[in-house]
Amino acid sequence: MACEGNGMSDARIGEALIKEVIVEELRDMSSKDSQLLTSLAVEPETEQKTEQEQKIVNQLGKMVRIIGDRFGEDKEFQDAIDGVACSSSSKWDCFKQVANKVFEQGITWERIAVLFYVAGKLAVKMVEAHLPQSVRDILKWTVDFFRSNLLGWIGDHGGWINSFSELAVASVQSVSSLSSHSYGLVLIFVTGLALGSVITWRLTTRL
Repeated sequence: MACEGNGMSDARIGEALIKEVIVEELRDMSSKDSQLLTSLAVEPETEQKTEQEQKIVNQLGKMVRIIGDRFGEDKEFQDAIDGVACSSSSKWDCFKQVANKVFEQGITWERIAVLFYVAGKLAVKMVEAHLPQSVRDILKWTVDFFRSNLLGWIGDHGGWINSFSELAVASVQSVSSLSSHSYGLVLIFVTGLALGSVITWRLTTRL
């Protein structure tokens, strides 16, 4: 059963998660103006999230960034982002090409996480290029792609609450090169996230 059946909205969670990832990537910038740019670049909420939705967004955001960081050193991954940022043709068309490339072998929770991470990194590229106004475009493109191509799949696969187990495994795989001590800490971390989401879901279904 998708999140809507538990009083939560898959659409709101997805859109809030996209924004969460973009904002967090911008906050990591060294620029003193990054907070100002973030507030100017990202539009305010149009629909208020519930407390349960916000908890899920926060937990998912952490896992998205862990998974995405695995691709940070991948040249093909970085070239694709640079291609959108530097293209003189329609950036929307370039973005769609990258998004379609991410899902060319089908939709999975991990690939959804990767797309959101791409949006965050692309937002950083735009700010670095002194085009902070373009961050709103990136947010809009990602939300539009999410609504048109991913939201139905998410609903058919039980809603965001069902993403935690797969994303937790992907998060652990993303840090497999770390020391055994660090690996164990991350395993405990993502397992706790998954357990917390299940508890939240069970409490919500009883409301």
